[in-house]
Amino acid sequence: MARARGNQGRKGERGGRGVREPVVRDVDGGLAELIPDRERPAGWTLFLDGAPQSHVDLDDPAHLSFEYQRRIGHVLDLAADPGRPVQAVHLGGGALTLARYLAATRPRTTQQVVERDGPLVELVRSALPLDPGARIRVRTADAREALGRLPDDWADVLVADVFSGARTPAHLTTTEFLAEVRRVLRPTGCYVANLADGPPLAYLRGQIATAAAVFPELALVADPAVLRGKRFGNAVLAASARPLPVAELTRRAAGDPHPGRVEHGRALVAFAGGAAPVKDAAAKASPAPPPSVFR
Repeated sequence: MARARGNQGRKGERGGRGVREPVVRDVDGGLAELIPDRERPAGWTLFLDGAPQSHVDLDDPAHLSFEYQRRIGHVLDLAADPGRPVQAVHLGGGALTLARYLAATRPRTTQQVVERDGPLVELVRSALPLDPGARIRVRTADAREALGRLPDDWADVLVADVFSGARTPAHLTTTEFLAEVRRVLRPTGCYVANLADGPPLAYLRGQIATAAAVFPELALVADPAVLRGKRFGNAVLAASARPLPVAELTRRAAGDPHPGRVEHGRALVAFAGGAAPVKDAAAKASPAPPPSVFR
């Protein structure tokens, strides 16, 4: 990914139509930069230590720019009847892109966002304010600890998009973690996770095996080049206790500007290649992306 550069102008202008400057702050996770989008007058991209994390359009929160966020958006669209409010949990906040998306596409949705980086939350809420009518509660806490405090059968959807230093923490990669996810989800609920890996895809295969140990229904969406182990990239994993809308998810992923492929059923089991589920005792963080990913 190429690093974006913003226009120059009045410093600190928020979401306006005029010239805007980047907003830069030190946060717990490193150097946070909000870079104006030259093509969208109210668009901003959040970078952490040079790695692109989120994109937000304050005028059009239903716009999803990043490939992986579009794919998560498809899963969220198909999680319930169109426009129906849901209860959602987001582990990892970033610029609150997906919470804004659900608030725009499913009005009256109740959402809890968990983000460990308090200074990042303050920056995002100040520079990219939420719609005051959105039912979004943001909590500063560790994702797994916060998940453990949520009641049983509370959420219709649970999104995991947690990265620390461009790596998913080890304690969010295990069967014990996913058992807590399933406890918090309603029986018809859906879990969706952003996973990042590259050749030889050992981490991704392990995560599929881990999810399969907890959920009976899985689907994976990714760029075909990532699935073939040709490059490092994102893969979106959906899991549920009920059958997933694989046909419609496949159609939507194929119609994206950067088409994705959906694997499920026996093909996904074969892709996992006999990998073992990950337990707390042996968990490791996801692999770090090569520097070339962000050039």
